[in-house]
Amino acid sequence: MSSRFHTNIFSLQTLKHRRVATLRTLSPHISCLAVHNNLLYAAAMNEISIFDLSNHCYSLISSFNDDPTSGFVKSIAFNNTKIFTAHQDGKIRVWKIDTPSRKHYLLSTLPTVKDRFFNSMLPKNYVNIRRHKKKLWIEHWDTVSGLVVNNKDRVMYSVSWDKSFKTWNVKNKRCLESVKAHEDAVNSLVVSGNGTVYTGSADGLIRVWERGDKERRHRLVATLDKHKPTVNALALNSEGSVLFSGGCDGSIMVWERGDDVGFVEALWGHRGAILCLINVGDFFVSGSCDRTVRVWQRGKEGGFHCSIVLEGHEKPVKSLVAVSRGVFEGVVLVCSGSLDGEIIVWEIISSKYSNLNNKSHISF
Repeated sequence: MSSRFHTNIFSLQTLKHRRVATLRTLSPHISCLAVHNNLLYAAAMNEISIFDLSNHCYSLISSFNDDPTSGFVKSIAFNNTKIFTAHQDGKIRVWKIDTPSRKHYLLSTLPTVKDRFFNSMLPKNYVNIRRHKKKLWIEHWDTVSGLVVNNKDRVMYSVSWDKSFKTWNVKNKRCLESVKAHEDAVNSLVVSGNGTVYTGSADGLIRVWERGDKERRHRLVATLDKHKPTVNALALNSEGSVLFSGGCDGSIMVWERGDDVGFVEALWGHRGAILCLINVGDFFVSGSCDRTVRVWQRGKEGGFHCSIVLEGHEKPVKSLVAVSRGVFEGVVLVCSGSLDGEIIVWEIISSKYSNLNNKSHISF
């Protein structure tokens, strides 16, 4: 693809975009992307590949988790030098990053052996998951579909297809709380800066959870029911005041937080299920089964409109992640990962930041 910029003029600002690199993982079927310290983590099946994004390098530098029994990696989260990965086998694995060598070492699996042992001593710590089948309340018994780390509170949140979300102490790795959140699999999770938790489920609902300063457990404060089919993806703006949700019918719902969470509008444009959403500054980005990535901006009248359609993937777009360039405010890289094992790196820049070197598209 040509490295020239493509310009899209919209009501508030002009965005330019170009495809700057194409990366490929060692295995097909990308399930999630994450960024930490200018490193791109790309999970494909059970294996996690790491690409260096610094200095326009985009090179594959390492990979880890060669255990096929863990199943697909569904989510990746970070806390300082630790990495938490969510897996299809219902477990959360904790890895340590060796900074000089950039190698990753498995530290433990959540719940830890110690936590399991002490909880197993009391019958009250077991819950029924199906007829004649019990599990400890600290365990997820189905695929762990999402992770979010709140570094300020040193708490990690996990959601699962077992219909629950759990909270964990990231320091001692103990499970603090388990909440029956939905009547079907929980697919997505976002947490605002003030600790409000949003969960999206295959039951078509988004639920909002809060915990007071003196409360030990989260309580349900709202249920959002505009989606008819499955809710696949959630994203929050940086202030935590606007929630975006994507469904299986290709719709994106926009919600705003005041005293309550209110529905604002439904956005259409994708021709397939929404699989991923991220917020990037003044706009948000969506990926879909229709193999496209769309960039949405708020117009002068207040509603959101699609200003860019990014095409190039041959299979559904499963995950998105944004990387700030740092030098120029308003310049971001957006990485889109597809089920064909390909990651496309897109550069998006506002018209007022146009002093960029015109580098060629790179492929690996």
